[in-house]
Amino acid sequence: MKRMSSIVLLCLILISTLFSCNTKAQINKKPNILWVIAEDLSPFMGSYGDSINEGHTPIIDNFASEGVLFKRAYTTAPVCSAARSALITGKMQTTTGTHNHRSNRFKDGEVVPEDLRILLPDDMKTIPELMKKAGYFTFNSGKDDYNFHYNRRALYDVGTKEDYKAGMNGWQGNFAIDYMSVKDYVWNARPDKNQPWFGQVQIMGGKRDAQYVRAGEELGPKDVPLPPYFPDIPSQRKAWTNHYNANRGSDVTFENILKQLEADGELENTVIFFFSDHGSPTSLRHKQFCYEGGMQVPLIIKGSHPGLKAGLVRNDLVSLLDVSATTLALGGVELPGYLDGQNLFSENYKEVQYVIGARDRCDYSIDRIRTVVSDQYRYIRNYYPERPMMQAGYRDDKPIVTDLKKLHDEGKLTAYQDKHWFGDRPVEEFYNLKADPHQINNLAENPEYAVLLKGHSDFLEDWIKETDDKGQYPEDTAQLKATFNLWKDRPVFREANVNPEYNQFKN
Repeated sequence: MKRMSSIVLLCLILISTLFSCNTKAQINKKPNILWVIAEDLSPFMGSYGDSINEGHTPIIDNFASEGVLFKRAYTTAPVCSAARSALITGKMQTTTGTHNHRSNRFKDGEVVPEDLRILLPDDMKTIPELMKKAGYFTFNSGKDDYNFHYNRRALYDVGTKEDYKAGMNGWQGNFAIDYMSVKDYVWNARPDKNQPWFGQVQIMGGKRDAQYVRAGEELGPKDVPLPPYFPDIPSQRKAWTNHYNANRGSDVTFENILKQLEADGELENTVIFFFSDHGSPTSLRHKQFCYEGGMQVPLIIKGSHPGLKAGLVRNDLVSLLDVSATTLALGGVELPGYLDGQNLFSENYKEVQYVIGARDRCDYSIDRIRTVVSDQYRYIRNYYPERPMMQAGYRDDKPIVTDLKKLHDEGKLTAYQDKHWFGDRPVEEFYNLKADPHQINNLAENPEYAVLLKGHSDFLEDWIKETDDKGQYPEDTAQLKATFNLWKDRPVFREANVNPEYNQFKN
């Protein structure tokens, strides 16, 4: 009898010890971290107060109610490669020399010669490299698009094509459309299922997610009012409406990702970041330009962490550079001193007064714009004011451009529209975002705002000097020639009145 009691007692002790160990292991287990990056998606969502899509982005809105919603999140650039170069390093693209869109590229299949490569500083590592060093399995099932020379296999454990050459940018698949085609390149590919993972899943957002709108919920061209900076014509209505539908479609693709995480048993211990690289591609005034529509992005974070309080709404100004820093902090990585962002959930977090944004060469269109956003105002400085908003660009063969030019030729635009799109740009623009959400009434020359404007302008000047903003220097001739070669055979380039900087390369 005593022997039975001893056995029972021993079993209870073993069970208690195992339970204690398992509990401790659960507490000490690092979280998985997932970036769900929607391409080109402005926050036209119910959770962001959009009345048109209220009730039609239920998955994103519910995710926001269970996580932390950032109402004032901004990208570093209104175009993908520059923004992604900053995000993946945690450093402003204008400091690392990765500010020009699709730089460090030659023709498809050609590796950039060694003497022309854009290299990160020796002491700078990308976010996935730092996470790998901390014990994480890493992946990116979609787009890289980084403007520097790198070896993809050093960043990601899986998903790199067999014929990949170091320095080239590549795709692996679209998780949201076909999970089976990329399942070997995401979390399930790690050999040790107890290893924490950090990964990126790209969804098509404003580019193509409009096709996934739920049955019966697609908006028509007459369902969405146009902003006053666009003429009320079918092509503009179609493009503008498409972006509202893209938000509804992205809600569907995001739902697919959450369901797959749950089915694979990965949801509970994963911190999920949902955000976009920049604003809408269908609006001529959003993508590639520094108004709110190009710079503001959705940012929602959910997961098991003390700072991730369900239903918390934050209105402080944040940058996608903060996503980089926060990811490292959540992964237990000591934050490098060179980071421009900060851990959004740190006890030492300090709200910022201003957030900087920058646009430089986009495809072959040479430009330089800098912007500063504050709680109530947006300041924009145009360094090529003589080059109009409608200077030659990659969208020149699309109806939203050709129709706009036709109305201009026929004198059918409003005075504001004609000047805004086809006239010289002001050197400085200054807008009251609360009183003028469309940013139409430029206050730069209004003496009542002189002190406020100077505060934003001085901050920008100091920032340019302190960070050695590389946009103030001409682009390397060889890089510019590579851009010329990438585009010279395309009709949209040959038929455009492109920037005079390319004349040196023409026969």
